[in-house]
Amino acid sequence: MDRSVVATALILACVTPAFSADNHGHDHAVPTLKNQTTTNITIEGNTVTLTFGPIDLPSPHDGDLAASMPKHTFQLPKDMYLIGYKSAVFTKDGKPLPQQYLHHILMLNTDKESVSCPGEPLFFSGAGLELTEARFPDGYGVKLGKGQKLMSVVAFYHKAPPTKDVMATFTMEMAPEGTPIKEMDVYQVGVNIVCYSKFGQRGKDQTDEGIEIKPGVHVLSAPLKFRMDGCVKFAYPHGHDELLLIALENKTSQRTLLRTVPDVEQDGQFLAFQPHQVFKDARGFSVNRKDDYEMVMVYHHPLHDSRVQHGMGNYLLYMTPGTCPTDGTSPLQ
Repeated sequence: MDRSVVATALILACVTPAFSADNHGHDHAVPTLKNQTTTNITIEGNTVTLTFGPIDLPSPHDGDLAASMPKHTFQLPKDMYLIGYKSAVFTKDGKPLPQQYLHHILMLNTDKESVSCPGEPLFFSGAGLELTEARFPDGYGVKLGKGQKLMSVVAFYHKAPPTKDVMATFTMEMAPEGTPIKEMDVYQVGVNIVCYSKFGQRGKDQTDEGIEIKPGVHVLSAPLKFRMDGCVKFAYPHGHDELLLIALENKTSQRTLLRTVPDVEQDGQFLAFQPHQVFKDARGFSVNRKDDYEMVMVYHHPLHDSRVQHGMGNYLLYMTPGTCPTDGTSPLQ
């Protein structure tokens, strides 16, 4: 693709999109952010890259989506299928920064309604401090249509030490034109509340940073009912420092479907989700609307550490509609 297509892909970032009457009557607007935009987008071949910053840290969080910078909306010049993504955080001169500087990057399709969060735009990809690189099974992708209003929201950790000219990138890999692709839906689940329209239901121990973690071993869980039948092909995990485990379990059939354990430092600081801990399988496993499910996360906060720690345990599930062609056995069996 000619680099001149970049110009056609950029639009003003100051419009606040909302769902209209043809989106099932919901009217949840995307939260408005107030600052000046500092986001750029380039499209080269099958790669779409968003560059955020530079920004000086620490920076406060603004709005329900807890952003350090304003939302940025853009459009693609043609239909594309997302097949993978990665992120990075660094200074303007290219020096890598600790991954803990990044709180989150959210990528939203404001022209498509979320299945997991009714009335909200579709959260189709993103990253937190884990900076995990995602690559879907061959032949699967998420459709991003020509002219759809896509939006990025980025937040840097507000407790980061004073640092000048901090930047981040989010790089989306698209399928080559003409490649046969089976389209996937994207579904968010978590122990913490993941739908911003339900943030008012959060308990006193939960903020945009997550759920407060008590000293010692802390096991938290939340019940889950899926709003669609699906065959999960890829599961992107998200957690914070001191995380020991995230799991997704079918309580009706008494089966553990996902069990994700991170690498951490001796003091519990998060390092990475190793590739073998990130579920990816074209055969997939089934989830359905009738069964009862549960999300679980386990943290350990050192007894001698008086700092307040907050945790999250989330998956972004990429699934095809309907049941798996096979019986959808657990990836752990």
